[in-house]
Amino acid sequence: MKIAQLFKAFSSDETGAVTVDWVVLTAAIVGLGMVVVTSVGGGIETMGTNISDNLGGQSIGYTSGN
Repeated sequence: MKIAQLFKAFSSDETGAVTVDWVVLTAAIVGLGMVVVTSVGGGIETMGTNISDNLGGQSIGYTSGN
């Protein structure tokens, strides 16, 4: 009888349900972030290279008319 009561109490206990919900929600957000980084990463790298090339070709400083 005692085992049946323990099983019934265990099956009706919902104290960990909120924790499981948060873990699933956090995993979904992390997964979505990984998908976004993967899909946008190539474009960001190309844009960074273009900016670097353009800035590298600029001349800076003061040039006198001599």
